[in-house]
Amino acid sequence: MSDRAEVHHHRDVTGGWLRPSVFGAMDGLVSNFALIAGVAGGSTNPRVVALGGVAGLAAGALSMAGGEYVSVASQRELAQAEIAVERRELAHHPEDEQAELAQTFVDKGVTPALAAEVARQISRNPERALEVHSRNELGVVPGELPSPVVAAVSSFVSFAVGAALPLLPYLVGARELVISAVVSCCALFAAGALVSAVTARSWWYSGLRQLLVGAVAAAVTFALGNVIGAGL
Repeated sequence: MSDRAEVHHHRDVTGGWLRPSVFGAMDGLVSNFALIAGVAGGSTNPRVVALGGVAGLAAGALSMAGGEYVSVASQRELAQAEIAVERRELAHHPEDEQAELAQTFVDKGVTPALAAEVARQISRNPERALEVHSRNELGVVPGELPSPVVAAVSSFVSFAVGAALPLLPYLVGARELVISAVVSCCALFAAGALVSAVTARSWWYSGLRQLLVGAVAAAVTFALGNVIGAGL
């Protein structure tokens, strides 16, 4: 039997497609369930409720995609601007940058002599030096910046999928909110439980938490719709 320690590969927690996808699906499910409940509270016409759900899906998905694109693009452009500054510093002040890099290793517990040698070897390759400086000082890697297009598409698709679930019963002929509510509550719990696969929470805790959030949002909007509908 081998005595070598098992190598543990960590999951990606920096963003990419996972964060906008998870957030988009949750937001689509909760917001459209709440919207449909609010419309149903003020109208008994299933066509009106369905129309509200379709409008909520389209508007929400486009809004999520646009917002995510602008946010990630701005973040990317800021990182690129700072990386460009770092590149110029490496080109014009290589010795100062090498000394700065050595100091970062010293601050992490490496002996000064070893830190200076490591910094010297890294600085031989300008691109490698840029990568290390960017990671240490900016927390980013030049070739691994998030894509605004990937973030936008992930948000759009995931929001649309989440928002379609409470709407689906009305599209296939349901006339009462209760069917949409049952589907939505099951989906909320399942979505929360699924998220637990990439977090430290138990599946039942994560599922119940998401169910509670969605149910409260739907109940509040249903009550508001009922009050407003009764006054019209």
